[in-house]
Amino acid sequence: MPEIIAAPNAVPAEPPKQEMSALRMWTAVVGSTLGAFMAVLNIQIVNASLADIQGAIGAGKDDGGWISTSYLIAEIVVIPLSGWLSTVFSLRKFLLTNAMLFLFFSVACAFAMSLEQMIVLRAIQGFAGGVLIPMAFTIIITLLPKQKQPIGLALFALSATFAPAIGPTIGGYLSENYGWEFIFYVNLVPGALMIAMLWASLDRAPMNLGLLAKGDWPGIATLALGLAALQTVLEEGNKEDWFGSEFIVTLSVIAFVSLTLFLVIELKTAHPLLNLRLLLRRNFGAGIVSNFLLGMALYGSAFVMPIYLSRVQGYNAEQIGFVLAWTGIPQLLLIPLVPRLMKRFDVRVIIAIGFLLFAVSNFMNVHMTGDYAADQFFLPNVIRAVGQALVFAPLSVVATAGIEQENAGSASALFNMMRNLGGAVGIASLQTFLSKRQQFHSNILTDSVSLFEESTRLRIAKLTSYFLDHGVSDPATATHKAIVAIAMNIRKQSTIMAFSDTFYLLGVALIVALISGLFLKKPGHMSGGGGAH
Repeated sequence: MPEIIAAPNAVPAEPPKQEMSALRMWTAVVGSTLGAFMAVLNIQIVNASLADIQGAIGAGKDDGGWISTSYLIAEIVVIPLSGWLSTVFSLRKFLLTNAMLFLFFSVACAFAMSLEQMIVLRAIQGFAGGVLIPMAFTIIITLLPKQKQPIGLALFALSATFAPAIGPTIGGYLSENYGWEFIFYVNLVPGALMIAMLWASLDRAPMNLGLLAKGDWPGIATLALGLAALQTVLEEGNKEDWFGSEFIVTLSVIAFVSLTLFLVIELKTAHPLLNLRLLLRRNFGAGIVSNFLLGMALYGSAFVMPIYLSRVQGYNAEQIGFVLAWTGIPQLLLIPLVPRLMKRFDVRVIIAIGFLLFAVSNFMNVHMTGDYAADQFFLPNVIRAVGQALVFAPLSVVATAGIEQENAGSASALFNMMRNLGGAVGIASLQTFLSKRQQFHSNILTDSVSLFEESTRLRIAKLTSYFLDHGVSDPATATHKAIVAIAMNIRKQSTIMAFSDTFYLLGVALIVALISGLFLKKPGHMSGGGGAH
């Protein structure tokens, strides 16, 4: 088994592709991909049941947000460290240890008795889960023969795009029918299977603890501090009124200074934690930009739609989950077919079509009305699913084409970190955009409703009459109710219009991602029109 390397101070071993049987190779790929799937799933599955968890452990609405934030902070911090740590402790030991920790702390979360306990347990779960994501990607691009990598990356796409889509469905169903604890118990069977597959497939290798003394510790410290501060700003900024909060301002300064120092350190040190010069390679750089925007749209869509269905249509978690299932089910059917398409067509064309379909699915939701609900979301969700399925694996193949063995850890860390950061930036931006646009439309609609307008007076009179006919005896009370009803309708309409604007913004981001994808060049050694790199 090769040692997956993120820092050039370790000597890469030769790839053992000739020594490893196909069965063990694919067992390692499937086992690690299952781990990545569970790690991503546990973000959305918990978000879908957050209200139930908050109530059970006595957490307030604002403080309860840290249940998700703690997981995301730990995850984003460990992703770029995973390649180097797997070199230090050996891939087998590092991955198996974190797989076991992830499973143990998943179950432990179900027994949390307070908010503080839940935050700590979720942070450790997020740290272990954050290891599983880049390690699965690294195993695919280092262990599999080049002609088989599109199949492996298609499997990995299930964790990156299918898990966020199906997470609310599973979370809503389990929470509504069995209780919130089962969103953590659900990890038991697949987690045990993951550990068994990794145990049986990964080669034993000695640890390289001597590398700890040679580690890029200034880079590690500045990156960890910077990412933790940045993730907290993105998660809590909207709630804290962004730069109106001293807490957010302080964290923003810490993030900026730390990440700037990290860039300087990485470009000057002889043995950097991450090889940032990979970003200068045309395909990897353009692929990173497209992947960042994909993360914005992927997690942004998964964030916006449940809020709309809950706030405007009054759906519960289970109902929301079934609506979102139509962004997941088609992917499950399509993703296995993508490697075949990549052999027949230019991979860049597949990526462009995928981004275009994903963008169109958002533009279809622009002209929303009060009746826009599950039935109206069906077709856009199916189109979105097709688009997502066509984007991820081909984009991963093109972006990582020609990445050397010694740079696999850096490439995996950067590619997965930027998608997750894109998701965090997307959600934070959409939260603020949604509230600002709702206020904007509310002001316009309120200004258009004037007591000097005959139509407004007629509307109030009609509603007053309605309330008097339905049990309200006092005319003044009936008039007050009529005015309140008009105000509530204005709020509802402004909210719907704000969501329409938000879907439009997501569509625009995907068009930009499509344009970025046009800068990709066709990798060499592609069979047919696309193929493996």
